[in-house]
Amino acid sequence: MKKEKLFLIDGNSYCYRAFYAIKELSNSKGRPTNAVYGFILMLKKLMEKEKPAYLAVAFDLKGPTFRHKQFEDYKAHRKPMPDDLVSQIGLIKETISGYNIPIFEKQGFEADDILATIAKKISQQGIDVYIVTGDKDMLQIVDKNIKVYSAHKDGLIYDNEMVRERFSGLGPENITDFIALAGDAADNIPGVRGIGEKTAIELIKEFGSMDNIYKNLDKIRSEPRRKMLSEQEDSARISKELAMVDLNVPIEIDIAGMAVKSPDSEKLLVIFKELEFKNFARDITSCDSDVHKEARYKTITSLIDFKNFIRELKGKSEFVLDTETTSEQPMEAKLVGISFCWKEGEAYYVALGSTPNHSLRSGTGHGLKAEGVDLEMAIKELKPILEDEKIKKIGQNIKYDKLVLLNYGIQLKGISYDTMIASYLLNPSRMSHGLDTIAFEYLDHKMTSIDELLGAGKKRVTMDMVDIEKVSMYSCEDSDVTMRLKNIFEKEIFKKELETLFDNIELPLVDVLSDMEKNGIKIDVDFLKEASSEMEIELSGLVKDIYQIAGEEFNINSPKQLSRILFEKLGLPIVKKTKTGASTDVEVLEKLSSLHSLPKELLRYRELSKLKSTYVDALPELINKKTGRLHTSFNQAVTATGRLSSSNPNLQNIPIKTEEGRKIRKAFIGEKGNFIMSADYSQIELRMLAHLSKDPELIAAFEKDRDVHSHTASLIFGVDEKEVTPEMRSNAKTVNFGIIYGISAFGLSKSLGIDPGSAQQFIDSYFERYPAVRVYMEDKIEEARSAGYVTTLFNRRRYIPEIKTGGMRERQQAERIAINTPVQGSAADLIKIAMINIYRVMKKENLKSLMTLQVHDELVFEVPRDELDKMKELVKEEMEGAVKLLVPIKVSVQYGKNWLEMA
Repeated sequence: MKKEKLFLIDGNSYCYRAFYAIKELSNSKGRPTNAVYGFILMLKKLMEKEKPAYLAVAFDLKGPTFRHKQFEDYKAHRKPMPDDLVSQIGLIKETISGYNIPIFEKQGFEADDILATIAKKISQQGIDVYIVTGDKDMLQIVDKNIKVYSAHKDGLIYDNEMVRERFSGLGPENITDFIALAGDAADNIPGVRGIGEKTAIELIKEFGSMDNIYKNLDKIRSEPRRKMLSEQEDSARISKELAMVDLNVPIEIDIAGMAVKSPDSEKLLVIFKELEFKNFARDITSCDSDVHKEARYKTITSLIDFKNFIRELKGKSEFVLDTETTSEQPMEAKLVGISFCWKEGEAYYVALGSTPNHSLRSGTGHGLKAEGVDLEMAIKELKPILEDEKIKKIGQNIKYDKLVLLNYGIQLKGISYDTMIASYLLNPSRMSHGLDTIAFEYLDHKMTSIDELLGAGKKRVTMDMVDIEKVSMYSCEDSDVTMRLKNIFEKEIFKKELETLFDNIELPLVDVLSDMEKNGIKIDVDFLKEASSEMEIELSGLVKDIYQIAGEEFNINSPKQLSRILFEKLGLPIVKKTKTGASTDVEVLEKLSSLHSLPKELLRYRELSKLKSTYVDALPELINKKTGRLHTSFNQAVTATGRLSSSNPNLQNIPIKTEEGRKIRKAFIGEKGNFIMSADYSQIELRMLAHLSKDPELIAAFEKDRDVHSHTASLIFGVDEKEVTPEMRSNAKTVNFGIIYGISAFGLSKSLGIDPGSAQQFIDSYFERYPAVRVYMEDKIEEARSAGYVTTLFNRRRYIPEIKTGGMRERQQAERIAINTPVQGSAADLIKIAMINIYRVMKKENLKSLMTLQVHDELVFEVPRDELDKMKELVKEEMEGAVKLLVPIKVSVQYGKNWLEMA
């Protein structure tokens, strides 16, 4: 008979993990919610995966425990709990209570002691107990009925055998001795300085226990090791006491009270709505909205019905369309059907039948062909309607539908609305603008999810394998909901004065971006193969050098093994600690590079390894087999500032600060006879700052075409511009760009490698010379506090609720956002306008050149030789003239055989 399971959760461990796993999540009032959200995600995942019969959570209470009385410095090194996490602990406990899960706490004891006490008592009742924690000291109570369920390693279960495997033969009975010798950085248990994990294990295996080690000190052959142990015996013994959990915490334990019960839906719904957790709220409510109450959806599969439908469609002035396909990648997607809606509550789904190389399958999943409208005939009838600019087309992420239809020779024209973009403009900080999310928010309607339709994981099928009626209902619902949202969003967009931004910038950009995605860019595969081989040779050499310097072979990619080499074997100083021990991140390695040669080699290895795996080896695999080109996706509704982002693959993150990073750009080429042309705005954010701040000194510098960094250097250092040294100019450049991002004296000191006092002098000197910039910054912060948002030149809004409600750190970050967003967002709007204008001229003049990439302030084109002069003039003129500023806008245009080598 299968034994029942009790899962005991270390609440504090879960809270910290949730807080750091999910960054910068808050509701519209600015209340931090990331830890609550992460806690619920992990709790739900645990319950769904393990299906426990019993469940409980234990928390530490504020105040000293018996361990603090034993050792004053116990956990003394730990930073205070972040303000934003403190503010969420109460909410987390309320949520746990909403799930009807008991919480255990006891003043003077830690959660570990409570968990251990419960585990020992309940395990005696024949129930398997799993302690969910990330603390290794809990391994001491593992036995045949108690296991530790690792919170850090996605459910790795430590039983007796696993503990012995992890600690090279040591069992649960040896854990406190192990911690007594090796210490525990997470809890500031000192152990014996100089004794690491490996040595501690060796000693315990040789002598059996810590007591036996001290009884046999004279048998330890290594003099330094013997001396360390002898001198630090008191530390070792107190460390053991600190590591031992208390199995007799005075608490009432009732297994019946820990039985998993149905959640208190009403209580949870109040919490989820307050915190704006739409997905969680959807899970516990049926959301009986008006969408389905009077919906009339029709599936069209016959020729007669299709002919009647086309006759009606031709008479409509606007309609929603939604394509159903076999892939999320539009370049590879095959049409399964299309739904249409021109009136709320009514929608039609045209199921597309089989044609050569394209069969529609019905619901059994066994490849049974279904009756559907002939694909070729349907395309022929729909094409003139979909290409008629006078008929308005509405969609949700309509760029996808446009790209899919292009595969069938249809140029979708007359795009008049996109609900995803409207949602984005109304609240650019929202995590998702997917139809499921916004339907629940604005219509209180729970959509049929794609997972419900297609399945998940290994059981997932493609759309053509699903029953036609199910696909029809799904697709019609999408179109119907899109129409309902469009009617709501139109009013909201007008009310918030966003219609110019929506109609003149974001919506026309859909055509531009869909063409860019279709165009793609050619990749020199042979060059990348050669680069990969060269990198492999250098990496092999680096590995050998690293092993030689370290004096042994180890897993270079393992932070734990690397930590042992750096801090135990080589004795380098620990720069910073994480919960799991000494950090070996890039910042740490950079600081240690001046002390030893190994960190420098490790940095080089990491840099090269990442470039090779992320770009050099990955890009050739992503080339489309049909087109022979690389097709990225440009995301219009992701960044909070209005900038475009790129994915699948991300071509905006190719590093350009290193030689190897820049070299990757050499792989981006044109077709035979074509050139790659790049047009880049010069210092556009600084020019935008000059315009927005109206600072006369900054405006004058740009009007006179001065080197603005040298000019700033001459002002803040008090020297003539001719006397500015390269170092002065570099420092001034850092200050110039740092000011845009609201840099602090501490941040600037780190960037320049100087003390904070000197950095503050630089900042003060900058504002003395450019006083209007300071006034601008103060005005923007005040505007954000007053209105709750800031705007760009084109009225793009970014809401910053944290500026009024966050903790000190969050408010400072919010102030930086208030300063930077109008600058960065206006620059983003500027290049979008330029892209639209260039695209229109290229279409009007039937140019063969292609717009292929946008990387923040840079546009990349593929240009035939005979269009080079024309394109250089056109692009420069349109980019520089896109918007009239108080300062001139300058654009540098270069071309060459690839994206790197240009002139």
